[in-house]
Amino acid sequence: MDEITVNIETSINLTESEEKVKRAVENLFGNLSTEIKPSYKGSLLKAKAKGQEALIKFRDLLRQDRIRDAARKALLEAIREQTISFYLNKQAAFAGHISFSEAEAESPLGPIKVTIECDEPRRLIDWLAPRTA
Repeated sequence: MDEITVNIETSINLTESEEKVKRAVENLFGNLSTEIKPSYKGSLLKAKAKGQEALIKFRDLLRQDRIRDAARKALLEAIREQTISFYLNKQAAFAGHISFSEAEAESPLGPIKVTIECDEPRRLIDWLAPRTA
């Protein structure tokens, strides 16, 4: 796998702590360089990382939470050309767990949007969530 770019974006509502939302993202992806900008409903947290190592903590959590098969299915369905885009539940992330979610309406706090750009998305998914059966 050559070039891998991970982009993470989530809203920070007026009722949420910026530090807690940042910690939720870090719980899944480790220490990332984050940027927080004002938005019309609070703030917007953005993070970007390059390389497969940016996904090691995420991969380890998939194994630890024993959700590799479900994750594999969700990730395969999320492929669009050379991009994998999916959403994660912010509250589960704060607790240190991965829970895939929908783009809207599943959680009142809004999801964490993850976009991974890479040359071989299927190969990356094989590494993140290999078949268990």
